[in-house]
Amino acid sequence: MAMIRVQAALAGICAGICFGMASSDVRAQDSFYKGKRLTVLVNFAIGGGSDLEGRLLAKYLAKHLDGRPNIIVQNMDGAGGLVGANYLGEVAPKDGTYIGYLSSAAGLYLTEPELWRVDLRSYEFIAYVLGTTVYYVRTDVAPGMKEPTDMVKAKELIAGGQSANSPKDLRLRLALDMLGVPFQYVTGYRSSATGRLALQRGEINIFSESTAGYRTAVEPSLVRTGLAIPVWYDLGDAADPPPPQKQMEGLIIPSFPQLHKKIKGTVPSGNLWEAYRTLFDINLNLQRLVALPPGAPQAASDALRKAIEGINTDKDFVAEAVKTMEVAPEFVTAPDTNQQVRAMLYAAPEMRTFINNYTKNVQKR
Repeated sequence: MAMIRVQAALAGICAGICFGMASSDVRAQDSFYKGKRLTVLVNFAIGGGSDLEGRLLAKYLAKHLDGRPNIIVQNMDGAGGLVGANYLGEVAPKDGTYIGYLSSAAGLYLTEPELWRVDLRSYEFIAYVLGTTVYYVRTDVAPGMKEPTDMVKAKELIAGGQSANSPKDLRLRLALDMLGVPFQYVTGYRSSATGRLALQRGEINIFSESTAGYRTAVEPSLVRTGLAIPVWYDLGDAADPPPPQKQMEGLIIPSFPQLHKKIKGTVPSGNLWEAYRTLFDINLNLQRLVALPPGAPQAASDALRKAIEGINTDKDFVAEAVKTMEVAPEFVTAPDTNQQVRAMLYAAPEMRTFINNYTKNVQKR
């Protein structure tokens, strides 16, 4: 049923994009995008939370972007999102006709900037989206997972991920290590959908998703059927109760610091915690990036920023997002967004070294 729901949502969003292209309500006859085609590049595969959000953004860009260009969505997954993100900076046209909806890019840059053939800080950032990640485990993991604190008893736990240097994978490993839970780590699942299927088949038994993916696919098909339970969500603030998180509204799931305190009796601390917090801070602030390639025209940036400002106040967008994903992405955009994002793409050298060494030690477990 969850897959049908996702497919229906994708069909509705795609139909909406086509409708937007066909509309005759052209507000700016001489706008930058009049008569052009805009490609929205999503750096993960079809069917995951990133894809759903990217297609929803594309649909409403078709409504709000002056000039009403033809808009298409292109998925380019691989290497935990790095393939598509690199393509945007290195290969995609620099004339404003390609825009990226990039997930995990900031964290990948934080951990291994040398993998970027074009420096991410040179991209033109239009907006970013706040977010977090939800972790869930199969209930049949020995001796039986009935509530989040049962994680400390888990036997033969197999953690699944997308790539060893993925910030999401790193936070999963760091969290399990802080909890003292032995586990094996299997990576290489190219998207949330493939990882989710692997968990359903029993190839892995703990995985993670964005809140959009959790709400639309995991909760209806895995949690409500009793196959899995949510165990924590990422948060770098050890306060209890945690500060409100819009994307977690309506979900009864402990934050990682809350779970750690329940199991260990104390809030997390030490190098593992500082690495987790560093990766989380990047994830929270820059979970999704809306970006143009380096050197794109200022007119393109201005037009896209204006359109996204319109999307943020569009009641139809909010309603469709809530219907599709149960929560609406909130795009942070301002004239100085480009400078803000570039400043946030930084980590202290000693912490970067620690995270890199931790990444490389994955095979030595």
